[in-house]
Amino acid sequence: MATYNKRGYKPKNKVEKEQNIEADSTTAEVFNTLDETASKTEEFVQKNQKYIFVIIGLVAVIVLGSLGYKEFIAKPKQISAMNDMFQAQKYFDQAVTGVEKDSLYNLALKGGEGKFGMLDIIEEYSGTPSANLASYYAGTAYLRLKDYKKAVEHLENFKSDDEILGPIAKGNIGDAFVQLNQPEEALGYYEQALEMRNNEYTTPMYLFKAGAIALDLGEADKALAYFERIKADYPNATEASKVDVFVGKAQVLANK
Repeated sequence: MATYNKRGYKPKNKVEKEQNIEADSTTAEVFNTLDETASKTEEFVQKNQKYIFVIIGLVAVIVLGSLGYKEFIAKPKQISAMNDMFQAQKYFDQAVTGVEKDSLYNLALKGGEGKFGMLDIIEEYSGTPSANLASYYAGTAYLRLKDYKKAVEHLENFKSDDEILGPIAKGNIGDAFVQLNQPEEALGYYEQALEMRNNEYTTPMYLFKAGAIALDLGEADKALAYFERIKADYPNATEASKVDVFVGKAQVLANK
């Protein structure tokens, strides 16, 4: 337990005098060490101040450069990309909801009326959020046009943590691999899609697709687990209304 002497306290005997001398010596040693360290630090700064200022300057340049890049280069570039992407996005939306889908998807990809298509956005504005989104549009357009290899290529380049768009992009890659007759790859992407987010729309949809592919691959236990998860966790989903038939098929196959 530490003890503290009051101010003005005088030692009563030889032992206390020796303790005081030892304490004073230790205190003096500590202060001497601090003084020596401070002197060495000051000496180091004086000798190397040129280099220190250069380092500080470089850090400042990097920080200010990063801020400047974001404000004066990246931000205007993104705004320009969004403007140039408007017509291509309009073509895509018309293809989804209207007629003459193939021609509209092609216009969305390659542009029309003197405006950029999604492929132009990807090339001209590489590294921007618009170019990333254009990869999704391009991949989905190629999927609808039945060019499945290009669909996979562009959808693989799309990165998103969005609640809906992220899983759909992975699921679209799965759809492309189904059409390419590569069910193992399709199953892998459906599983990625269903695990990315937990919502009432994409999760049951890709649980169902993963279950169907697993059933075709003879993985009855996995298929059954996916179908039963739909029944248990998403009873109001569209897929839940037709899952009982597939549960029965999976059970029969699992019991063989």
